[in-house]
Amino acid sequence: MSHARKEYVDFEKLAPDVFAAVRSLGQFAAKAGLDKQLIELVKLRASQINGCAFCVQYHILLGESLGVPVDKLNLVVVWREAPQFSARERAALAWTEALTTLPNGVSDDVYAQATAEFSEVELTYLTSAVASINVWNRFGAAYRWTPPARKTTAADAAAS
Repeated sequence: MSHARKEYVDFEKLAPDVFAAVRSLGQFAAKAGLDKQLIELVKLRASQINGCAFCVQYHILLGESLGVPVDKLNLVVVWREAPQFSARERAALAWTEALTTLPNGVSDDVYAQATAEFSEVELTYLTSAVASINVWNRFGAAYRWTPPARKTTAADAAAS
């Protein structure tokens, strides 16, 4: 069983300037008008690829709070085989995978798919979101941050 080497809250205390810079980078895409649900799918997919348990759980919970359908959250790991994803989401997820696994590069097909669905400005901000989550993943995976707990509501308790 793995154990946390440091926790997420420790990162903010140890390097508040780095924490603020990475957080800020991650907020630009939403501020630019990209759909927040789409951004969460992208961040979830990159986190799955990078093996960051904290970030996977964090973005599942955040996605749920933003109304991302549960089937999309469950199936983002196999998005190519799942019919729930729109062409725009598929382009964003392909872009995310290409940028997250850079040794493979960004193919002309993935670039064409992305530019068919996103304007130049949108694609730049989408890239900033992918860059940001990849930075967070490096910290979360390296320090083995403990995944956040699901907050139980009264409705959850009554349902169980």
